[in-house]
Amino acid sequence: MAKEVYNFNLLLGHNQKKELVGNYKNSGRNWRQKGHPELVNVYDFPSKSIGAAIPYGVYDLKRNDGVVNIGKSHNTAEFAVESIRQWWNLVGKCHYEGCKNLLICADGGGSNGSRNKGWKFFLQQLADEISIPITVSHFPPGTSKWNKIEHCMFSFISMNWRGKPLSSYETIIRLIGSTKTKNGLKIEARLDERDYETGIKILDEDMAQLKINAHELYPKWNYSLEPRVTTSKS
Repeated sequence: MAKEVYNFNLLLGHNQKKELVGNYKNSGRNWRQKGHPELVNVYDFPSKSIGAAIPYGVYDLKRNDGVVNIGKSHNTAEFAVESIRQWWNLVGKCHYEGCKNLLICADGGGSNGSRNKGWKFFLQQLADEISIPITVSHFPPGTSKWNKIEHCMFSFISMNWRGKPLSSYETIIRLIGSTKTKNGLKIEARLDERDYETGIKILDEDMAQLKINAHELYPKWNYSLEPRVTTSKS
């Protein structure tokens, strides 16, 4: 039986930056009844905000839908992999039961960067957990603008919430989840309450235990992680 390969893209955050949560001005224009403007704070001091929102998106190119995991703490490799895990648990395993391989197209830097040890380390744990090989293809440096998640998902999120203050996490989830297009785009948004630790050191001994196969073509950007089979003692 031929292997079923599922293709989906990943993008780090929204517009590569955190969003302050609070009653602040949001770029763009939005129609309102004359004489009833929406009042916002003049200055967006981080110390006055409710917190920060870090949207990490997983976009399904085949189905034209996605999941946005909204972090509250830090944009780490563990957070990036957890976002993929949430996509798999929420929608992936339902639509692609029995798939033999996952293909991830990701940007080359940041929390899912090609040189990030933590990215590969935590992604190996996910491959072990779901018992499916995971193949990663990174966009070369300077080409992340060609990532289709920018044009097919995040651009429409930006248009949907333009001119609307991101006053709370509930508002952000509602605005992202209500994003629709004529082509049938659907997005599910969730809030990630975990506090992700920064500065985790991945040792060379840990990396040596990964079951990673570098591809012949541009091996630094293209590789596969096979699930590690654990044998129980009899």
